[in-house]
Amino acid sequence: MNKDIKKKERRNKIRRRIRSSIRGTSERPRLCVYKSNKHVYAQLVNDLDAVTLAAISTNSDDMKDKLDDKSKTESAREIGEILADNAQDKGIDKAVFDRSGYKYHGVVKALAEGAREGGLDF
Repeated sequence: MNKDIKKKERRNKIRRRIRSSIRGTSERPRLCVYKSNKHVYAQLVNDLDAVTLAAISTNSDDMKDKLDDKSKTESAREIGEILADNAQDKGIDKAVFDRSGYKYHGVVKALAEGAREGGLDF
C-alpha cells in the first residue's frame, strides 16, 4: 500500500476517535483545524445544530495580503488570533480544541496558541 494512503488512513482513524468524544455546542463550540501543504483552515462549529459559527483561513481573500511574507507557522498563529477576535465579537469565550488527527506541534500548536492569546479558553 502507498505510504501516503497509509498516512491518510491513520489520520482519519485518529480523527474519528477524537470526534466520537468531542462535541461542540453553542456555548462551547469545537475549534476544528485543517491544514494542507500551503494553507491552514480553522472554524468554530456547533455540532448540535450543525452550524459553522466562524471560519477563517490563510486562503481567504482578506488574509492573503496580510500573510504574504510570513511563514506557515506565523500565519497559523495570526489565524488563531483573528478567529478568537471573531469569536469574542459573537460572545464566545470558550471552545473545545479538535486537532483533527494532526500531531500537536508546528502549525497546529501555533494556531492553538494564537487562539489562546486572542482570548479563547480551551
